[in-house]
Amino acid sequence: MTIQIDISRYNNLAIEALEDGVWVVTLNRPQKRNALDLDTIEELVAFFSVAPRAGVRAVVLAGAGDHFCAGLDLIEHHDEDRSPADFMHVCLRWHEAFNKMEYGGVPIIAALQGAVVGGGLELASAAHVRVMDKTAYFALPEGQRGLFTGGGATIRVTDLVGKARMIDMMLTGRVYQGQEAMDVGLVQYAVEGSSLDAALELARKAAQNLPLSNFAICSAVSHMQNMSAMDAAYAEAVVAGVVNTQPDARARLAAFADKSAARVRPKD
Repeated sequence: MTIQIDISRYNNLAIEALEDGVWVVTLNRPQKRNALDLDTIEELVAFFSVAPRAGVRAVVLAGAGDHFCAGLDLIEHHDEDRSPADFMHVCLRWHEAFNKMEYGGVPIIAALQGAVVGGGLELASAAHVRVMDKTAYFALPEGQRGLFTGGGATIRVTDLVGKARMIDMMLTGRVYQGQEAMDVGLVQYAVEGSSLDAALELARKAAQNLPLSNFAICSAVSHMQNMSAMDAAYAEAVVAGVVNTQPDARARLAAFADKSAARVRPKD
């Protein structure tokens, strides 16, 4: 049974269902540069917990205003004056949200502009594809603020840029932008125009795939990265056995066999 998503329950996220199963989830605190407070994290947990069972075929993750996300809401953090145990549980909720995204099986395309900083970069790194416009910049300024990353940067950002660059970003506050951000692996696409428009195009393309194929691509690969090579090879064979024999693929395979399917071609 398909679960219905009640968008009226979300206050910090603006959620819109488009055609063909594409949804747009927008961080909607532009006055705070979309900083992540605990309420926003809980809304991310809620949405991405149900998205795979609600007919969501692809998600564009965006930020309202000039910035994608400036990271942890430092004002909330300061005012709450949390104990170590309190903040540990906050971090665990962040991990819950971002794990639901990375491992949930629904393609997530992040449309990035302005600040993609601290926890904002951790959020972006939980998406499967990242698109930036000319204004986007990336940093992990925790070291300068007397903090340490708590939302998975040591895992996901390190996977993207490597350990040495990750440590450098935290120690020195180094900012990446433009071609350099592409070169180190922070994003897969850089566009001259709107990152949102480009992300929507990619999401619509991904949504045309069979849901089971997308589920495997957007969950199994991450799981396999956590395994030994031998275990990953076994898991890959099992997933391929299920996905590659799905009944819904028969028509697509037949189209390939009779040469009516689109062929893979290099760009001109």
